[in-house]
Amino acid sequence: QVQLVESGGALVQAGGSPRLSCAASGRTFSYAAMGWFRQGPEKEREFVSGINYNGGLTYYSDSVKGRFTISRDNAKNTVYLQMDNLTPEDTAVYYCAADGRNYRAPGRLGSSYNYWGQGTQVTVSS
Repeated sequence: QVQLVESGGALVQAGGSPRLSCAASGRTFSYAAMGWFRQGPEKEREFVSGINYNGGLTYYSDSVKGRFTISRDNAKNTVYLQMDNLTPEDTAVYYCAADGRNYRAPGRLGSSYNYWGQGTQVTVSS
């Protein structure tokens, strides 16, 4: 059974820099794109960042570009999201997602991903 488990969510002050992790189990995603999405209070889920299988291609939403960094460790079957200079607008549940097919570019749409984690809450206080 495939599982994606996010961790690292926290209550942080504005300007904080937590790092989220997403550990996959049940199959290897070493050859698949992975992504991060988020859903804020009373907002729709939105794309945050995506990374291809070897880390050579990364995408970011305009709202996080320059502040967030996505990376992966295929030996650990884990993807990370380093978040810097957080603002209250970054408050959301953050979800990890994995593409079920190999060697595709990371998608910006949720439909590009076949597996999802349960999410981890990030709350930014002003």
